[in-house]
Amino acid sequence: MTGAITLIGKYLMIVLMILYTIGAFRVLRVRRYRAMQGRCIALNVITILLHGTAFLIIFANERDLTDILFYLAQAVFLVAGLAIYRAVYPKSNPAIQSHMMLFLSIGFIMLTRLDRDLAYRQFAVVCASYLVALIVPRMFAKLKAARVWAGITGVVGLLLLGLVLLVGRATGGAYLTIRITNGISFQPSEFVKISFVLLIAVLFRERHDWKRVLFAGLITMAHVGVLVLCRDLGAAAIYAAAFLMMLYVSVRKPLTLAAGFGAAFAALAAAYKLFAHVRNRFAAWRNPWSIYQTGGYQIANSLFGISTGGWFGLGLYHGQPKKIPVVVSDMIFSAICEEMGGIIGICMILICLACLLMFIHVCTDLYLPFYRLTGVGLLTIYGVQVILNIGGAVKMIPSTGVTIPFVSYGINSVLSTFILFGIIQELYIKQQTELERKEEMLREG
Repeated sequence: MTGAITLIGKYLMIVLMILYTIGAFRVLRVRRYRAMQGRCIALNVITILLHGTAFLIIFANERDLTDILFYLAQAVFLVAGLAIYRAVYPKSNPAIQSHMMLFLSIGFIMLTRLDRDLAYRQFAVVCASYLVALIVPRMFAKLKAARVWAGITGVVGLLLLGLVLLVGRATGGAYLTIRITNGISFQPSEFVKISFVLLIAVLFRERHDWKRVLFAGLITMAHVGVLVLCRDLGAAAIYAAAFLMMLYVSVRKPLTLAAGFGAAFAALAAAYKLFAHVRNRFAAWRNPWSIYQTGGYQIANSLFGISTGGWFGLGLYHGQPKKIPVVVSDMIFSAICEEMGGIIGICMILICLACLLMFIHVCTDLYLPFYRLTGVGLLTIYGVQVILNIGGAVKMIPSTGVTIPFVSYGINSVLSTFILFGIIQELYIKQQTELERKEEMLREG
């Protein structure tokens, strides 16, 4: 009976993910709130069905009554979370909210399958972070207040990165976190990337002459430089990419992109020469089987898992994703492909793309430069983070230890991503307010 439930549930989840992916791209064609809301209801229903199907498989394999209670708690959160957010922010983007809940659902499913204790902790953090997400748009609502916050948080953020360099704990060769208590640590780079974007947006909101560009470049070099010294090259790449895209949107000169990519390759070559753990990761990326026992074990097992799962996956509890080191955070995409299937993995990539395109739609219609630049920086952070994680899992690029937003395990990552999505939602609300004001002026004219 358990095998039948797992087999049927596996194919049902594939069908549901395909339907959601199609719906996610159909929503992109809709710009009006009411039409978008109607289509997103169908997406939310698919998410609830996918989540319920997966937990039915989990219960069939585990036979643990606490799984039913855990599922009900998650289901209540998903449904209530959507309803409460729309009640508090009636003009918020329902598609962004739907995608967020889908990613959280996939994360809940895989973490419950891989590590029950981490799943409980992640769920508690998600609930607390959601409350923060309800506050963020209010904090960002006033332009002057947002500018003041940007300057303050930018300075504090750089100081926090420096503190990691002094007292941070080493993880995988990089200094990432500051220990608070046993089991609880703070990773400043997850939050400073948001304050960094706000600070650069403040600098470029009115001027982008060479003096201002030079000053912003020096600030960026200070952030990236500290991260390089901390050996957190994944975060350094995210910061540099965000600055580069914000600069390009400000000056609109393709030469800036070329210069930025050139500087990135030069920095990468320097990091390769300076840091042994970077050389090890490159060696593992080039040929993980040649150093399987020392540095290639993680990526090799990631590739084994993805190839073993094939298009349709082995089914939950029928694979061996726990053999992959740090699977709950760095390599959770490999676990998804191994047990849920390559089709679901591809669908997840496409849904991330649909979410990114929705962010772009929000940014392109914003009138004020500060808001537009903030949106560009945040969407770049989101997109680069997804590319770094999935690219590392499939051996497209060397592994960087970056998480998939909302899907991977990571207390700091979850909270910072909620803040990022909250700011994007406020930008969408401002976009809708501007459109309504223009329509009203046209009617009066």
